[in-house]
Amino acid sequence: MTTDAKILSALRAQPDGVSGAQLAEQLGISRAAVWARMDELRKLDYDIEASPHFGYRLVSAPDALHADDLLARLGKTKVVGRDIQVFEETTSTNDVIEKLARDGVKEGVVVFAEAQTKGRGRLGRKWMSPTHQGLWFSVLLRPELTPQETTQLTVASATALRRAIKNVTGLSAEIKWPNDLLIRGKKVVGILTEMSAEVDRVRHVILGIGVDVNQDAGEFPAELRKIATSLKVESGEEISRAELATEILRELDFDYARICGGKFSAVADEWEAGCATIGNNVSVQMGTRLIRGCAEALDDDGALLVRTEHGHLERVIGGDVTLEK
Repeated sequence: MTTDAKILSALRAQPDGVSGAQLAEQLGISRAAVWARMDELRKLDYDIEASPHFGYRLVSAPDALHADDLLARLGKTKVVGRDIQVFEETTSTNDVIEKLARDGVKEGVVVFAEAQTKGRGRLGRKWMSPTHQGLWFSVLLRPELTPQETTQLTVASATALRRAIKNVTGLSAEIKWPNDLLIRGKKVVGILTEMSAEVDRVRHVILGIGVDVNQDAGEFPAELRKIATSLKVESGEEISRAELATEILRELDFDYARICGGKFSAVADEWEAGCATIGNNVSVQMGTRLIRGCAEALDDDGALLVRTEHGHLERVIGGDVTLEK
């Protein structure tokens, strides 16, 4: 953790104020160095008061994603968020993580972008990533799973995101298999899982996540207004993106530990309880093949089991799923 992250963590731990002498002792630096770091944080729009009576006090933080602030808010995790990087703009956070993965970086690194110029979703679709209005980020994982078991990570991501959104906003999202979260039938979260693997071993998995946070309804392109929404539209309030980001990372870390600990069944039970797909009639487009039937359950690897109109049970591991009315 950097010096600035440690300072922000201390300010949040002691909201009534912490003295410069205390900070200097904790950080092993001079009081003059503490003052200099406070000045730099103020330049990033952190409102930090200083008084001879209460010391330094954090009054407010900007609605921006800063790696030091996210690390300070998050605290210690097992894997996810052990390193955080924030870009003002990049093509796609998945592209950045892919390069880090090839360079041998340890799992758990998270890359955020305030804007993406080539954000992408499943099946080659473009993901709109307006500047400073959502959370666009990717996570590098190196799980000891077989390639067919990696669907578990998409399932776990959905449950973690659903909990985090509920914790921060009070909104109850529904999961649409395999990778969307919906509120009132409109998409608010998309998950893109990309994998590098050998026949029987996963080299790495990239979780790419997009959350529509603070867009107004009229800011969505016309073609998306009937199918997409934001947390601000649904809650009627501006959402702290930094608070939501750290809550999501905390919940992702929790569910990743459950997957790595062989507890997928518990994750799957939670997923099914919050899923809008299970128990409903669906159509699944897989290339040129179309499957219609009732989505019955997940199997042990996270694939969707669909009972077709002819009575056959189909195992679906990918494709474009539509809920049929």
